[in-house]
Amino acid sequence: MRQLWKLPIVIAMILQAVYGAAAASARSEDLSTPYRVYQNDQMVMEFASEAKAVAFAKKYAYSHVEFITSRKWIWDNLPKYKVYENGYSTASREFRTLAEAKAFAAKLRFPQIRSLELPGWLSGVYPRYQMFQGDKSLPDWIYATLNEAKQAAKAYSNIHIIELASNQWIWDNLSAKQKQTQREAAAIYDITLKGSSVSGKRYSFLLDAVRAAAKQPGSQVVNTATGQVVYTTIKPFTVTQNGRAVQTFSGLGGALVYAKTLSGAAIVKDGQEWWTNLPYLSVKQGDRLLSYFHTRQKAVAYARSYKNASVSTADGRMIWKNRSQLVYLAWNGTSHTDTVHAQVQNTLGLDIASPSWFELADAEGTLTDYSDPSLAASMNQSGLKMTPLVHNQFDAKMTSAFLRNPGAQSKFINSLINRLAWLKAAGVNLDFEGLAGGDRALYTAFVRDLTAAAHQKGLTVSIDLPRGDTAWNTKTAYDHKALADIVDMIMIMAYDQHWAGSDQAGSVAELTWAEEGVRQFLEYGIPRDKLMLGIPFYVREWRLNPAGQLIDSRAIPMNEIAGLVQQRGAIGTYDPDAGQTRYMYIKDSYTHVFWAETSETIMARVDIAHKYGLAGVAAWRLGYESSGLWTLLLQQK
Repeated sequence: MRQLWKLPIVIAMILQAVYGAAAASARSEDLSTPYRVYQNDQMVMEFASEAKAVAFAKKYAYSHVEFITSRKWIWDNLPKYKVYENGYSTASREFRTLAEAKAFAAKLRFPQIRSLELPGWLSGVYPRYQMFQGDKSLPDWIYATLNEAKQAAKAYSNIHIIELASNQWIWDNLSAKQKQTQREAAAIYDITLKGSSVSGKRYSFLLDAVRAAAKQPGSQVVNTATGQVVYTTIKPFTVTQNGRAVQTFSGLGGALVYAKTLSGAAIVKDGQEWWTNLPYLSVKQGDRLLSYFHTRQKAVAYARSYKNASVSTADGRMIWKNRSQLVYLAWNGTSHTDTVHAQVQNTLGLDIASPSWFELADAEGTLTDYSDPSLAASMNQSGLKMTPLVHNQFDAKMTSAFLRNPGAQSKFINSLINRLAWLKAAGVNLDFEGLAGGDRALYTAFVRDLTAAAHQKGLTVSIDLPRGDTAWNTKTAYDHKALADIVDMIMIMAYDQHWAGSDQAGSVAELTWAEEGVRQFLEYGIPRDKLMLGIPFYVREWRLNPAGQLIDSRAIPMNEIAGLVQQRGAIGTYDPDAGQTRYMYIKDSYTHVFWAETSETIMARVDIAHKYGLAGVAAWRLGYESSGLWTLLLQQK
């Protein structure tokens, strides 16, 4: 992979030719898991079948099942109805069916049922009358009907009833004599406005004080003997529109009548929302509100059209998001300190750099070390993670001997891991290529030992694997499923579809070919959060003689393509199979052809990683990219 024009993956191509059709009939079992279970917006588990995903999701509240690649919402148990009592509700008062909501509401004195897909209430019972004994009342002395209030009053003397909508004293059980006696008592009731007495006049009979206060909006009746406010004309219900206070009301009934004439309205009392016709779901991009929706279907469909978007309930519970960020790794392709430093300085959004610092020198396990402690310290200080690359010089014979020498492996692993730990690296990127198919079990065992040693030092291990094909996977040195169970991350090298040794010209990585590779790696059973899509920052230009025979090829960094097209007057035509533009020009009687890698094709590859829910992308290599590409990558992250 690292010396693309010198060391192609010969063994892979030979195996493909040899085993071809015979192996295709014995493809490995599809271990991919296309269905994902979420609880609210959090991923919980993935499954191979919809039925298993749904069965698992039923164990969790607020769960749903999606088809991963399309994010099609297949099933959910999200509540559709919510029961409130005077603005109060909890998660236990949410229900899937209206019948369940009504059954629960029947247990409450003042239930309000809200359909979470409609404005306002489906039904609502709320306090309209309050009973007092003298100037005292109890929390449960509130009633939905006047008849209920009167029935309750039969058990007491000195009772009066306030109609909450009008805030008026409308009924009492005091006789004329009792009223006269109270008027002749000491004058203890004062009318105040903003804490000051209105006129200095005090009242003996509460009803007289109430009538006087009614003429002074915003006033209160205070019992000067106790210091308690016993009546107020301050209107407790506020109607808001889009969060702005519009009008106040004494009772909920009047507030409801008015609020229903407004869009984006809510009724608030003491900071508690009692009623609203605002949709239950909101869509945000980051922290910026985009819109409201009554139905989950419309909210999610709308949110899908925005990056970094989420859908939340009015209670602040996020039920969907597309805010998962990709991890960006890039190989430096060099160990030269100045080059590595310059490369990372030109990036935006890069998470992990992988300088080519280590190699297996011989079958005895000697480690060649090109690492630079000062550069490692600089990267650590900048917050950029570092997982240096270690390779085997792509020497199959040497590697076979190494894999058969336990002592050599121990020596190599100890030297590598200790050095990485001393450098304070985040981990190591293992790039052993060109391995013999017969070394499959030996290589897996080596990776297991290397990873165990790395984990003991707090280091991660990522491994680079050729795109390959499930048809002949079992014949290669790479046991994908076993390796996935061992390492922390797998990079699928989804390039070199056509390489230096190919017998025909073609794209380095057709988009459909790269995407099919992702699907196949998932079929191996590799978890999505352990898989990164390798993307090329280069192309291969092919030279053909006048007879159309392939002569040779060369690798070209993508940052040289625009200049080459202009200099040679290359003619471009879109290749729908590759998803790229194919360029051609003539020089010295030879036809030159290449498939361009552009910002658009790189973004299409990043879209594939997003589509399949992968952990991220890994780019070969830094320094090859076109100007401005990292700005787009950051935006696409």
